[in-house]
Amino acid sequence: MKISTSAFGFPKIGPNRELKKAIENFWKGNDKEELFSEAEAVDLQRIEEYKNAGIDSIPSNDFSLYDAMLDLSTMFNIIPDRFAGITDPLEQYFAMARGTKDAPACEMTKWFDTNYHYIVPELKGDLHIIKNRPLYSYNFVEKKAGIQTRPVIIGPFTFIALSKLIQKDDQGNPQTIKAIESPLFPKMAAQAASVYNQILKELENRGVEWVQLDEPAAALDLTNEQETALLDAYIIATERLSSLKIQVQTYYEAVSGYKRVVERLPVAAIGLDFTCNDDNLNNIRKHGFPSNKILVAGVVSGRAPWKTDIRQAVNLVKELASIVGEERLVISNAAPLSHLPYSLDPEHGHLNPNVIKLLSFAKERLAELTQIKNIINNNAPIPDQNLQAIRDLFKNDEVRQKLAMLDLDDAQREPSFKERYETQMKLYGLPLFPTTTIGSFPQTKEVRKARADFRAGRITADEYNSFIQDSIKEVVKLQEDIGIDVLVHGEFERTDMVEFFGEKMEGFAFTKNGWVQSYGTRCVRPPIIYGDVSRPEKMTVDEVVYAQSLTNRIMKGMLTGPITITNWSFYRRDIPKSEVVYQIALALNDEVLDLEEAGIKIIQIDEPAFREAVPLKKAKQADYFKWAVTAFKLSNIGVQPETQIHTHMCYSEFNEIIEHILAMDSDVISMEASRSKGDLIEAFEKFNYDHGIGVGVYDIHSPRIPTVDEMEEIAERTIRVIDKSLFWINPDCGLKTRGYEETLPALKNMVEVARRLRKKYALVSK
Repeated sequence: MKISTSAFGFPKIGPNRELKKAIENFWKGNDKEELFSEAEAVDLQRIEEYKNAGIDSIPSNDFSLYDAMLDLSTMFNIIPDRFAGITDPLEQYFAMARGTKDAPACEMTKWFDTNYHYIVPELKGDLHIIKNRPLYSYNFVEKKAGIQTRPVIIGPFTFIALSKLIQKDDQGNPQTIKAIESPLFPKMAAQAASVYNQILKELENRGVEWVQLDEPAAALDLTNEQETALLDAYIIATERLSSLKIQVQTYYEAVSGYKRVVERLPVAAIGLDFTCNDDNLNNIRKHGFPSNKILVAGVVSGRAPWKTDIRQAVNLVKELASIVGEERLVISNAAPLSHLPYSLDPEHGHLNPNVIKLLSFAKERLAELTQIKNIINNNAPIPDQNLQAIRDLFKNDEVRQKLAMLDLDDAQREPSFKERYETQMKLYGLPLFPTTTIGSFPQTKEVRKARADFRAGRITADEYNSFIQDSIKEVVKLQEDIGIDVLVHGEFERTDMVEFFGEKMEGFAFTKNGWVQSYGTRCVRPPIIYGDVSRPEKMTVDEVVYAQSLTNRIMKGMLTGPITITNWSFYRRDIPKSEVVYQIALALNDEVLDLEEAGIKIIQIDEPAFREAVPLKKAKQADYFKWAVTAFKLSNIGVQPETQIHTHMCYSEFNEIIEHILAMDSDVISMEASRSKGDLIEAFEKFNYDHGIGVGVYDIHSPRIPTVDEMEEIAERTIRVIDKSLFWINPDCGLKTRGYEETLPALKNMVEVARRLRKKYALVSK
């Protein structure tokens, strides 16, 4: 048996976030040639990683300065009118991602069920090619590295499916709709496919042998009509190609309509994910695999950092070979490796050695593929990994017993929301349209320096705590001066909303250099949940109580919720995900009750990953919503009716899950609505949401300062469908990544919106 290896999606940021630093330096005024030089170096280093690992088929064009969907938008001349006047292509590219003083950024939302965010294309006309980026990348790598590669492109079906279609409503106002939900979707997919056909012909004329078209949208629950649109698109995309071979790559879930789609797709190879669950494997067992296609089997994970069980992987590959045929099998990573940190190399001597034995990052994933190939092709020995024995070292029987004793059906607040809310608002004395922020304030260079100095031992704990208290004092005064009603302490002591809590719980590990791209230049270091989770001591009480002592206004306690902590971590896979979430919910509940006992009246438990974590397949969603809603309720079970529980969600499609958000029974939820221009409000037009709601009225991920009129427009649309007494006004997310020069005028404008609305509606509670 002679199998070969393929890989794709190696991290784009560089081993030490070199790309992030180069882009941000460009934004600060560095020459673009410096940016291009650094970007090319990072890309070529990625190619070397593939080569050094012995990968047989090496990709190109799986690199991006910011986002692959944005790359395609600019390649196809999908430029919103508000950016058309920017003549420099690079400036225009970043303007679409970040916005300008005069033009709001393009919408940004989650990529399938991951924590990666992509820039949403705004379709309103035909596509045409400005520059064949895949061809450019192929030529670049061949010239610099001397190898022929396999260009990787997001496929036409997925590109259109994840786009928004710009239409006009009956009054002539612009309106957006998800392209996949439009009656025009098949036509748009076909039109895009014809443009892809031009790209592929140019690649074929250049002598390219293989092209990989990524179609993760093929793993969604597709209707018969959508499956037909997928098949028709590929008939068009592959028309009159003679020598070029196409590989359609799917991931994150089992391909939709397996038998029909896999058999009829007019391509040479199909990539399937065998690590997400057993559905693809069971489909192959039941239906076989077409004799005229190559199977690219994703047998090592591109998302979870846990070491591959080599024995299991080898057995899987052998079973697939017995069904498909040895000559038609290639092994690969199952999903883009960009979801993983670059390498484990910096973690030796930093992480617990037993934890390291459980891990594989992107570089190690490539080595695993070669290891599996050598075991099968050359009879190399299978390692004795003892993975379960290592996991058993991290059991906590007390945590497991506490969870086993829970009555999960009893996690319900009393009395009803209406009674609670009336009591709370009367007790707090808040005005109509109360204003607040999501939690964090700008993390200035002084804040970052103080944290770094403390961790390096250059300042004492007392000096660091004094600095944090001074920062809290300043931001409390700032909020009072602006006129914000419900204050926050600024979160200056927190590096990251998940990392901070993980560092204070048992069962978490933290890497030295395990950065992963979240969007653009935003990188995070996901904690690693390797064992049972508990909270040994208070985590946030001291800072929030200190902040409350500085003001007569209400101070919010700020926590990250159990679903988000889990989803934004590399969570363990040896127990059900629901159990991981429940363990964290119980740990957070201890903190919530301690905050309440300390006199904190409003506690916000953020769940921005609630929508992101929804399974892609509808058949699996009911179970998720059941345990996810229960977990949120567990996090605040036992609080008094007078304690107001808030939550926050951002950058996701909420319309389809609004009923489950209501079932969480938080007193107030804040949601993003700025980049989507208030589109989520359609959910409230169709669904009677009768709890408190704060629709984010401005985009904090853009440096531009929104006007009062822009924010008021979003607010006005909301209060047409939401009870005014339930409506809060806030930004769409935390302010950590912004500077004070942008934050202060934006918040002043936001408070002015509240004042205008109170005056207009002439209703201010006493």
